[in-house]
Amino acid sequence: MLRTEGGMLWDRPQALLEGVVRQIERIVIGKRETIEQVLVALLCGGHVLLEDVPGVGKTLLAKSTAKALGCSFQRIQCTPDVLPSDITGVSMYRKSTETFEFRPGPIMANIVLADELNRTSPKTQSALLEAMEERHVTVDGETHPLPEPFMVLATQNPIGFEGAYPLPEAQLDRFLLKLRLGYPTPEQEAFLLSRAADTEERDARPMLLLEELLELKRQAAQVHVDDAVKQYIVALVHATRTAPELALGASPRASLALMRASQALALMRGRTYVVPDDCRCLAVPVLAHRLALRAEAGFAGSTAEAVVARIVRETPVPSAPSGGARKPGGAAR
Repeated sequence: MLRTEGGMLWDRPQALLEGVVRQIERIVIGKRETIEQVLVALLCGGHVLLEDVPGVGKTLLAKSTAKALGCSFQRIQCTPDVLPSDITGVSMYRKSTETFEFRPGPIMANIVLADELNRTSPKTQSALLEAMEERHVTVDGETHPLPEPFMVLATQNPIGFEGAYPLPEAQLDRFLLKLRLGYPTPEQEAFLLSRAADTEERDARPMLLLEELLELKRQAAQVHVDDAVKQYIVALVHATRTAPELALGASPRASLALMRASQALALMRGRTYVVPDDCRCLAVPVLAHRLALRAEAGFAGSTAEAVVARIVRETPVPSAPSGGARKPGGAAR
């Protein structure tokens, strides 16, 4: 049951999510689109890879999101000496009871920040990515479920690859979205400097109860996707497999990811159905990191993001849903 205001049930997902976005935007200045996309990932049970230069607010975004959503938060600083057990937890022998007791690692949180994921060894990367996919960890033969909701926000630096272990394509495919924050504008940066001494503005306030967040996730999964929109998603993904610039196209997992992300975005925009614009808005962050450029395309200055943007421009948009978009009660709209 969602919280009530004035004795009436507050069941407007758009209003709830808009409050969360504004609360995070108060801390992470000028990054509304990225904030919305992180919430999209959380609503459809996905994970996010944040790739950007140091100091632009990646850690601040993760912490502020967790606080605004009322979720538990843990940070893992990925270094070459981090072991899988440092992430998943260990079984410790308790002498008083002569039994082994599981001591959970930082992965046992709603939102986990894996800072500089490409700085840790492939073995440790695999342990984290297994938890992302299976939603549980296994220690000494015993399975421990992860909390719900659960999302990994992994970061990596796009420059300075010395001593790094780049994520292979199969592991990149596990992330729902790959996002960049970018530098602030001069006006935004000046505002950050003027606010630097204001300690009251450094922390987000919880805007949701955990039950509300789980209910929003359930509603996102029920957003209607018309057959015409599904065919449009398939057309976008299939075009990546035939693009001359690409050596590797997007997998069927990408089609499912784009559909689920579009459902969550539609919910945030106050609709109970997906429209093609939802898919167009999310095509680049959902698809680009799953692709591999041909060497000659890379030498010519092309990027996966540019290829996806071209595919979005050239793929015909369905003129109208074949079955009609449905209202909450099921009637055509």
